[in-house]
Amino acid sequence: MPTQSERAGLEASRLITIRANELKPVPPPHELRFGQSMTDHMLFASHDPAKGWSAPEIKPYGPLTLEPNSSCFQYGTSAFEGMKAYVGPDGEPRLFRPEMNVARLARSAARMSLPTFNPDELLKLIKALAVVEKRWIPAGKGHSLYIRPMIVGTRASIGLVTSHTALLWVMCAPTGPYFKGGSQALSLLAMRDTVRAWPGGTGAYKVACNYGPTIDPVQAALDKGYDQTLWLLGDKITEAGVMNIFIVLRRDDGGVDLLTPPLDGTILPGITRDSILALAAAHPARMTLPGLAPSMLIHPSERTVTMQELQAWLAEGRLLEMFSVGTAVVVQPIRNIGYEGKDITLPTFEGGRGPVGQALYERLTDIQDGRFEWEGWSVRCED
Repeated sequence: MPTQSERAGLEASRLITIRANELKPVPPPHELRFGQSMTDHMLFASHDPAKGWSAPEIKPYGPLTLEPNSSCFQYGTSAFEGMKAYVGPDGEPRLFRPEMNVARLARSAARMSLPTFNPDELLKLIKALAVVEKRWIPAGKGHSLYIRPMIVGTRASIGLVTSHTALLWVMCAPTGPYFKGGSQALSLLAMRDTVRAWPGGTGAYKVACNYGPTIDPVQAALDKGYDQTLWLLGDKITEAGVMNIFIVLRRDDGGVDLLTPPLDGTILPGITRDSILALAAAHPARMTLPGLAPSMLIHPSERTVTMQELQAWLAEGRLLEMFSVGTAVVVQPIRNIGYEGKDITLPTFEGGRGPVGQALYERLTDIQDGRFEWEGWSVRCED
C-alpha cells in the first residue's frame, strides 16, 4: 500500500474541463426557487486508498453511480457545505470568505472519518467552476449562485468501518431569496422534546446526520402555521432551523448588546454568524454601519440565552430585535415564537428587519457583491 505522501492529493493543476454540448436555458430571477435549478456543470473527483485523489474534472451535471452497500447510504458518511458566488461590479464572479467554507468542509469530513484533502486546492477548483458557470449567476440584491460542495464515503461494505474510498463533487444552483416573503419576519415554533444537536455530538459540523432528522419536526411546525423551528437544549436557545440566532438588547448607556449562543459544540460555526460578530464589533471605530449613528455602540458577545431570559427582556422592554442568519437567508427577522402553547410576540418593523439587522444586512450584502471592500472578504474568481 502506498504511503500517504505517495498517494495523489487533490490538485487543481490536474483539472480536466469537459464542456456540455448543449447548455440549459437560465431561468429568469423571479422564477428561481432555492436549489431547484441546477447548472450545466459540476466538479467531480474520487478517492482511492491505493492511488489517492483522481484528477478533478469539471464536467456536465449528471447522475452518479454507486454500489448499493456504499457507506454513505447506510451510515450517513456525508459532509457538505453551502456557499455563494455573486456578480461583482466588474461583472466577474466573486465568493464570500470561501476559505472558511473549505476549511469547515475539511473538519466535517474528518469528523466523518473520510479521506483528507487540501482545502486550498479545493478552493481553486471551486473558483474555476464559478468561472465556467458565470452565466448562471443572477444579478440583483438577494440573488446569487448557491454552491454545494459534498464529500461522501463510498466503501462498498455493510461493515461499520472507515471509508477510505470517497466521492467529492461540487454542484451549483442559481437562487433568489430563501423565503418567499423575502425580508418578511419569521414565525418560529420552539422545540424542546426534539433536539437538533447535543453536547459531544456533531452539531458543530456540517454533516448529513444533523439535518435529516430535523425534517419531520420542521414539517410539524409548518403544519401548525409556523415558518421554522427554534431548537432548544433544555431551556437554552441554540439555532433556528438551519440558522444561527442573534438578539439585540437595549443597554442603560444608550448602546445595544448583540447576543448569540456560544460555540459549545452544539452550534454550527456559521460564516455569516462570524461575519455579523466582526462587523458589529467594527462599528463605529473602523467603519459605520449604514443607517446607524456613529454614537450608537454595539457590544457583540457570545453567551448562553434561555427562553426565560428572553421573556424577561421582552417584559422589561429591553429586547429590541431578534433575527436569524445564514448563507441562504443572510439576515432574516423573527416576529414571534410559539412556546409552551402560547405565542411570544417580538418587536416588528416595517419592511421586516429592525435597524440593527437591516444595517448588518446592507453592509454584509454590499461586501458580498463587491460594492464595499472589507478585510478581503469578497474574493474574485480569476479566469
